[in-house]
Amino acid sequence: MHTEDWQSHISRIEQLARAQGLKYHPVEFEVVPESFMTEIAIYGLPVRMPHWSFGVRYIYQLIQHRMGLSRLFEVVFPGNPGRAYLAKSNSAAENVLVTAHVLGHADFSANNMLFRRSQDQVGEHIVEQAAAHARQIAMAIEEHGLERVELVLDAALSLEQHIDIDQGLRRPRYPETIAERGLPVNDEFAKRFASLGPDTVRPTHSGPAKKAPIPPHPESDLLWFIAQYAPEMEPWERDIFLAVREESFYFYPVFACQIMNEGWASYWHARLLREADFLPSAAYVDAIKCHSDVVRPTASGDNVALATNPYHLGFSIWEKIVEAQGLEAARRIMAEDDDFSFVRNHLTHDLATELKLFRFKGPATGTLTVQEMDLPMLHEALLHPKYGFGAPRVSASRIHVDGKLELVHDHVTDGRGLDPERARKVLEYVAKVWRRPVTMATVDNDQRSVEISVSPGLTPSFTR
Repeated sequence: MHTEDWQSHISRIEQLARAQGLKYHPVEFEVVPESFMTEIAIYGLPVRMPHWSFGVRYIYQLIQHRMGLSRLFEVVFPGNPGRAYLAKSNSAAENVLVTAHVLGHADFSANNMLFRRSQDQVGEHIVEQAAAHARQIAMAIEEHGLERVELVLDAALSLEQHIDIDQGLRRPRYPETIAERGLPVNDEFAKRFASLGPDTVRPTHSGPAKKAPIPPHPESDLLWFIAQYAPEMEPWERDIFLAVREESFYFYPVFACQIMNEGWASYWHARLLREADFLPSAAYVDAIKCHSDVVRPTASGDNVALATNPYHLGFSIWEKIVEAQGLEAARRIMAEDDDFSFVRNHLTHDLATELKLFRFKGPATGTLTVQEMDLPMLHEALLHPKYGFGAPRVSASRIHVDGKLELVHDHVTDGRGLDPERARKVLEYVAKVWRRPVTMATVDNDQRSVEISVSPGLTPSFTR
């Protein structure tokens, strides 16, 4: 089967998908060279703001690919329309499978609540918006110079995971004053007490309103906070921070639903292939072989739970859900869950045992014995890297009178310390745009208290 034959099957696969109940926005398919595929995967979007860190990631991905440790069949971008880029090196049979896989992704992103909430805030045209951000930054480079723009991007991209998804993309600045507490609206006791006489009347406030502290509470949305409250941040710098933040809101559902989303797409590409009686036998067999490669488990040894293939895990869970509860229940779970609820509610002890996800010990060749069969512990091992968008729980806690910014790392909730050297580097980036000293209280990997202090242009200091 040639590439042209695959393209002729797209409409028939789409008809089959809709007949099976998939509901999605139109998807535009495009075949691109492998080098472009790698760039898209690294940048996260077809066109994105330029930065040296993406080059580092590109080299790493290239090495992985050349060592045979990874291969990109497709990259999908949710939206209306959705965009799907397929590798030119794919065989026609692989593209048949990839087309069905993409439609599974499109159905997921159009109906999952977390994806829909993100698209309601960011919009359904992120590819065009990211290209606009790239043009905006190109103009800033022309006006302010590469060095100044890169300094701002260093800081913004070092904090790209530090957003508060619960606050929403569009949020107002803090109130400037502390509001006076009024009487509760329906407090009958307070009303009777006030009616006893003049001696019980609450005094009215006089004088200027009390200025509210900044921040009024620990603030974890560091991109928003710095963009709004950095003492001398220029408008173009603020725009870069907010552009990075907007793109992070777009990427969050992809991160938080990876197991569900890849599993759902894998379930549907397998199901649609079984129903695609219009495919030549040879193409069907080749596509099924590709499916087996995609959903095979990739982990082994002592760290099975931490290295599980999300395609394999998600596909296996969805198969069990559909088998036990039916497709309608599966669609409801798909709409309502993220990876946290999906894994906790549906990765059962029996399935974990079947998939050999529990920790094992023993020689590489020989009898292996189960080392740990604690299901909640397995769930946490799988989900721990996903908490807080995968970033440490760091909040802005105080701006001092002299403008110094005080950050604090919630290492107790986080369950881990920080590497002081890496933390110091991020604080150096932040201090350059904050233009005042920046400090952070944390612990190191040995749980010893550490305070890192950085001033713009000065050597950072550590206090233990």
